[in-house]
Amino acid sequence: MNEKQLIECVPNFSEGRDMSIIKQITDEIESVDGVKLLDVDPGKATNRTVVTFVGEPEPVIQAAFLAIKKASEIIDMSKHSGEHPRMGATDVCPLIPISNITMDEVVEYAHKLGKMAGTALEIPFFMYESAATKPEWKNLATIRAGEYEALPQKLDNSDWKPDYGPAKFNAQAGATAIGARDFLIAYNVNLNTKSVRRANSIAFDIREKGRIKREGNAVNGKILNDKNGNPLRQAGSCKGVKAIGWYIDEYEQAQISMNITDIKKTSLQKAFEEVRKSANKNGLRVTGSELVGLVPLQVMLDVGKYFLKKQRKSLGVSEREIIHIAIKSLGLDELGPFDPDKKIIEYQLRNEIKTPLIDMTLPDFANETASESMAPGGGSISAYVGALGVALGTMVANISGNRRVWDDRWEEFSEWAEQGQVIKDQLLALVDEDTKAFNGIIEAVRMPKGTDEEKKMRQQAMQNATKYAIEVPFKVMEVSAASFDLIRYMTKKGNRNSITDGGVGALCVRAAIHGAFMNVKVNSMDLDDKKFVKDILKKGEKIVLNADKFEIEIRKAVTEAIG
Repeated sequence: MNEKQLIECVPNFSEGRDMSIIKQITDEIESVDGVKLLDVDPGKATNRTVVTFVGEPEPVIQAAFLAIKKASEIIDMSKHSGEHPRMGATDVCPLIPISNITMDEVVEYAHKLGKMAGTALEIPFFMYESAATKPEWKNLATIRAGEYEALPQKLDNSDWKPDYGPAKFNAQAGATAIGARDFLIAYNVNLNTKSVRRANSIAFDIREKGRIKREGNAVNGKILNDKNGNPLRQAGSCKGVKAIGWYIDEYEQAQISMNITDIKKTSLQKAFEEVRKSANKNGLRVTGSELVGLVPLQVMLDVGKYFLKKQRKSLGVSEREIIHIAIKSLGLDELGPFDPDKKIIEYQLRNEIKTPLIDMTLPDFANETASESMAPGGGSISAYVGALGVALGTMVANISGNRRVWDDRWEEFSEWAEQGQVIKDQLLALVDEDTKAFNGIIEAVRMPKGTDEEKKMRQQAMQNATKYAIEVPFKVMEVSAASFDLIRYMTKKGNRNSITDGGVGALCVRAAIHGAFMNVKVNSMDLDDKKFVKDILKKGEKIVLNADKFEIEIRKAVTEAIG
């Protein structure tokens, strides 16, 4: 089964104060089947709204076209003003590869959108970044130079013939840049000053292109040029970062406004730290920061782990705790609440995946298990018991790493705890997956069987579902067994006061493996592929044997320790 191609679209509309206008635009986006609206982020001072949506390529470019069209009808650029550079009702409309699609393919879709919009709408369209048709148009700043006010003169110049649409000034809609680019993080750092000049000084320190070199006085000194007469520049500390300083009246403070165009070269935490260093050098202080639009999960995890390391704290805590550390460390909640479920792209997409069992409270889960419903059954319970066992081993690792007497070993225990978190999360996912596998068998049984063709299709569906119902509990066995080394090490080398927690963890893991193997064996009885059954039962018996030896070893160690 082929994975879906997904692209993200992040159009910026030149309206951030009248949300009824933005609602009309987002309604157009949501009218397209197969598109999910992820985020709407308005800014009053910038008078600009960043909208984020995702889907397969064709629905996304259709939604983008409808949004551009609607914006051109209800936003009047001749009356627009705001802090952010802009040139059109839909100022920019970038397409971004998310999964199973190359940048070259995204470029093709960007041009398809440009051609569609250019043909139907009386708006000039310029292609930028990877979709640029001229090297100098790769940089959005070059296209947008002079902003909306410069468009009439630009469009009279043959060098500025747009890629699509007429070379004619559209007073109401302006012009739009359509692009294909990698994920860009729009990030602002807040300062304890109202001075734009001082904020710009910091921006010059950190942005990639830095500042112009001068002789003597860094502000008023003579500009130094190269042999061709071009100004020499002192590069900033952050590669792949564009930055300016501005004052936001709404917040009554200046900010460093950044676009991080290459997160591999400059992480979010590095951008924050470099601004902080420059601010301190200039007698200023960073008070917090804000993310505009959405951010990938890994970016936030990297931030959280960076600050946990600085605190010499274990990285093997839950994903939510790492995100919490990231939010607090960057001060992302200074200007307003920061909701990870709304701001992290994977969390938005994850909300589409139903996990009814794991989302339950403990009493509800127990009550559902005890009800007359056949699911959740032994397979799901085995996965959950395994997750609890691994969680106990992970707990011992975190407790051990936080002991003052073992301060020099915190990284060692942190690595063990990280491993435990990965195993635990895999087992939690298998709780719902096992019930889905069981439900797949029920659905196959209920298929029609009135004709020979229907009987054949039903039989094949039952075999496929049965095989999957074997594979899932076997996965529970394999993943549970991956915790042996963690629990063994924590029982023998971890905090002695928590040795019984390691022991209970071992009992849970053994129970999970035995329980899951029962499900493997019972479902194997109905599978026609006897070679597959023979192989998986042989592997399962080996895992069970190792689990028994492991449990005896751990129980012995615990008994000797506690008497």
